[in-house]
Amino acid sequence: QVQLVESGGGLVQPGGSLRLSCAASGLTLESYAVGWFRQAPGKQREGVACINANDHNTYYSESVKGRFTISRDNAKNTVYLQMDSLKPEDTAVYYCANDEECIGTSLLEGGDYWGLGTQVTVSG
Repeated sequence: QVQLVESGGGLVQPGGSLRLSCAASGLTLESYAVGWFRQAPGKQREGVACINANDHNTYYSESVKGRFTISRDNAKNTVYLQMDSLKPEDTAVYYCANDEECIGTSLLEGGDYWGLGTQVTVSG
């Protein structure tokens, strides 16, 4: 059974940092593109970062470029999203998903498997 599990969310003050993890079981993330998405209350889901499997290219939305970094640890079958200089507008539920290829911060087929999400709240 394939599962993607996000973790690392929480409450942080503006300007703080969090590192989200997307851990996979039942598939090898190294073979897939992985995207991070977020959805705030009352807003549509948006892609924030994506990393390809083949060329390792990374893509970021304009709203997070320079503040967020997506990376892989293949030995741990995990993809991370390092989030620095957090702002209140980064508050959302963050999800990860795998696919064949990134199309910018979107996924070619809309995402194969999705995690249940982790809440990030920037306040204080």
